[in-house]
Amino acid sequence: MRPVSVKRRDERGFTLIELLVVIAIIAILIGLLLPAVQKIREAANRMKCSNNLKQFGLALHNHENTQGYMPPWAYDFNTAPPGNALGAQKQGHSAHTQLLPYVEQDNILKALSLQMSVADTRNWPPNWGTAVGSSATVNIFICPSTPTRSIDYGPYWVSLGLPNQGPFVVGATDYAVMRGAHANFRTACATTLPNPPEVTGAMGVMGVYTVGTGLASGKALFASMTDGTSNTIVVGESAGRHQVYARGKPVSPNAPGQPGWSLNAAYSDYNSSALLRGFSSDGLTRDGGCCIINCSNFAGAGATQLYSFHSGGVNALRGDGSVQFLRDSMSPAVVAALVTASGGETVMEN
Repeated sequence: MRPVSVKRRDERGFTLIELLVVIAIIAILIGLLLPAVQKIREAANRMKCSNNLKQFGLALHNHENTQGYMPPWAYDFNTAPPGNALGAQKQGHSAHTQLLPYVEQDNILKALSLQMSVADTRNWPPNWGTAVGSSATVNIFICPSTPTRSIDYGPYWVSLGLPNQGPFVVGATDYAVMRGAHANFRTACATTLPNPPEVTGAMGVMGVYTVGTGLASGKALFASMTDGTSNTIVVGESAGRHQVYARGKPVSPNAPGQPGWSLNAAYSDYNSSALLRGFSSDGLTRDGGCCIINCSNFAGAGATQLYSFHSGGVNALRGDGSVQFLRDSMSPAVVAALVTASGGETVMEN
């Protein structure tokens, strides 16, 4: 019997050149797809950011419906509340903290007291104080386009002479309530602004709080926006601190006390409110120009910018509850007119 011959198939794999071609094609496809994915992700983030501001607007309206007034951008005590281990401190609370019950964050407010100073260890998180839960993040105060960061006020308190108790972590905010504009900005960039410009915003008057009776002044109303609620910006993006950014790039060095680090990053800190002040076009020099959108997010020395990590502008909440995207090419005078609540300006945005 003859052996049966079996004809074997010619088996061969990819050549090195073929494999490299396939890898190159995949790399090209990924390169084409990645920008599209990033654009879709940013569009979703910008929509979420806009929704956060709408929730902020609902909270403001609900506060007025319940209390009879909007929360002031801040309040101080006329007499320092007693029992503070740090002594007589009169600094009060931000609009964000006052709005906690209206954004379904009553649990955080239960750990705090609006009748004690924000600079009171009974309102501070452990190990610095006794307010357990006071460092919680409030998601609607955070824009998802902003780089993730931790807000640590510990170095600031140590610089004032307090013993170092470790990190002093508190919740961040990327949204600033509108106080008005700085006098330098009025002089150089928007001469038609009412004078003084520091109190021209919808929430531009600091409140005065009396322990036991509540606010004695600073009770703003939506009806006081005589320019019209649809023509008045109430809250805008001012994102990214502690890190200082100029035109989208982080400024270095960024340790506390250095140019790349800024205080006023926490929602409980009323100095996170917005007082418009111009920067140079590169975002590095305060009062060096009239740029106020996406130039710098620095907050300090009586100034807070409109700043976001969206391309081309920032989201802003108007008094009627609508949210509009303000282009960074918008005239500074127009932005200033939108910030004023009763300036009597005729606003031509386009």
